This record gives sequence, structure tokens and C-alpha cells, in this order.
Amino acid sequence: MAAEGVAGRPQDVGASGVRATRPGRPVREALCGFLDKQREALVRKIQGVSDADARETPTASSLSLLGLLKHSALWERRWFQIIVAGRVFPHEWPEPDAPDPNEEDFRVDDEDTVERWLACFGEQVAISREITASMDLDAQCAWPKLAHRNLRWVLLHLIEETARHAGHADIIRETRDGSRGI
Repeated sequence: MAAEGVAGRPQDVGASGVRATRPGRPVREALCGFLDKQREALVRKIQGVSDADARETPTASSLSLLGLLKHSALWERRWFQIIVAGRVFPHEWPEPDAPDPNEEDFRVDDEDTVERWLACFGEQVAISREITASMDLDAQCAWPKLAHRNLRWVLLHLIEETARHAGHADIIRETRDGSRGI
């Protein structure tokens, strides 16, 4: 459906009624907006928690607030920088000499702090946004094992994963101090 836009130029009007001067813009904005909402929810659940409390595992699972944040920061980097953009980081996943992410990502110790992982997560998110803005949603992933996937799929996957982890963090935080709501 087309409508008159600026200076009489037609604009696309999607099913949602959102007008866009570039095809695909409402989809990109929606995907990035939903992912940012989940990222912010995860960060809100961890802000204001001490390092010691963030390391605790107060539920039946082995998850901690700090472990969830660390895992999310590491996979934010892996999904966008390695899988999508094709960057290589020596001694990091998926390099053969890298530690097994299934064993290491959620593990935290005294060197892991809320401040450190909030900063790292923020840095990784900023880089992910740059990569996302520079690519077409249909651009294939650079990592050969996921070359059949594209940026759109990765954004959807990260929305799902980040929402799951924000939900885990909500349960942990409620168990710790009664705070509820994402």
C-alpha cells in the first residue's frame, strides 16, 4: 500500500500502519527495539545488587544474576561479532583452544564483578548495534556453520535468548529481595 509522503513521494505503509521511507525499516526498528527492551530488563535486574549477592544461586538452578550477565555479554559478542560479522578472537570460542562455553560462561568467582560485566555487556551491545546498523537484515552470517542464517534470524534468536535470561534474572531477584517485574 502506498501513501503520499514528503514532497509527494510515495511511502510504503506496512500492515502495522507504520510509514517508512526505506523498505524494511519498520522491521529493523521493531527487532532492534524488542532486543533493546530485553537487554534493558536484564540490566535492571542486576543494577543495585552487590557483587556477593549477584554471585549467589538462590534457586534450585545453578544460575546467578552475575552468571546470566556474563553469559549474555559473551554471547552478545559471539553472535554479532563472530557469527554475523566474521571476526576472530584468538583463544575465544569457536577457536579449538578456547574453553568450553557450556562450562565457563555462567561460572563466576571473586574476579567477576557487577561493574565489570555491566560495562562489558554495554560495550558488546554498542558494537552489536553498530554491526546491525551497517548490514541488511537478509545478510548471511559470516561464520560458515551458520551461513544459512541471516542477521534477521540472529536478532530474533537474541530477542528470545535475552528475554529468557531476563526472566531467569527476574525470578532470582524476586527470590533474593522480593523485587518483581521486568
